[in-house]
Amino acid sequence: MNILVSLDSNYIKQVKVMLTSLQIENHNEEFYVYVLNSKLTSGDIENIKRCADINRTKIFDIKVPDSVFTNVPITDRYPREMYFRIFAAKLLPDNLDRILYLDPDLVIINSLNEFYNMDLKDMYYAGATHIGKPITKLNEVRLNMPPECEYINSGVLLMNLKALRREQNEEEVTEYIKKNSIRLYLPDQDVINGLYGDKIICVSEKKYNFGERDFIKTKYLSINGEKIDMKWIVNNACIIHYYGRNKPWKEDYIGDLDVFYHIYEKRLRQFEEIGCHII
Repeated sequence: MNILVSLDSNYIKQVKVMLTSLQIENHNEEFYVYVLNSKLTSGDIENIKRCADINRTKIFDIKVPDSVFTNVPITDRYPREMYFRIFAAKLLPDNLDRILYLDPDLVIINSLNEFYNMDLKDMYYAGATHIGKPITKLNEVRLNMPPECEYINSGVLLMNLKALRREQNEEEVTEYIKKNSIRLYLPDQDVINGLYGDKIICVSEKKYNFGERDFIKTKYLSINGEKIDMKWIVNNACIIHYYGRNKPWKEDYIGDLDVFYHIYEKRLRQFEEIGCHII
């Protein structure tokens, strides 16, 4: 299973917790983790490797040189790093056909095998949305999205690298950013949705991108007669995503889903204390 992460040194602890959860809940899988970055030190990469199961997880440091992306708009609002996820197909090894991008601020609580191996056909991405039809319509207008498309959260993104490598146009991306710059609130997420909305498969957010806000909205509802409570989440959800400013490693966290983060944080701490490299 190919995994993509992109981060700076401020999120090393969180990405280690995420990777620990990934390995625990997918214990029969081998992982090839590509760390896309421009500023992590060799010490940072070695720190991340401390959470890797030596028998089935390999971590690769993919440095993006300063010579890349010299012709794209770069400002404080649009740093170079925002292009890493958009142009992942150009930055990663050519032998990779697909990869699962995961934000550092999430944990895996069940197997990702079904999601990772889904049929992408000729689509570029698979991801989940957190918003309803009214906001989706506003985003469609704001970003000039293809009609009748969902606006997905790009923190969990299954990428069809083969199709992107074949069809993605760098000039089209830069022109879109220049033309729509004042409308881009979440730059790389907005660009992916605005340009490629009709090349995205929408999957269940309750399974693959479930957050505290989603839990608040759904805890009083049911799916096929099942109440969406903590028991339902444990048995059915695969990814808990702490998107937004409400983070479980902060003292002011509000909600119930932080319990999952702290479970894997504790497991990581135990592994590191005993020097264990097998999860």
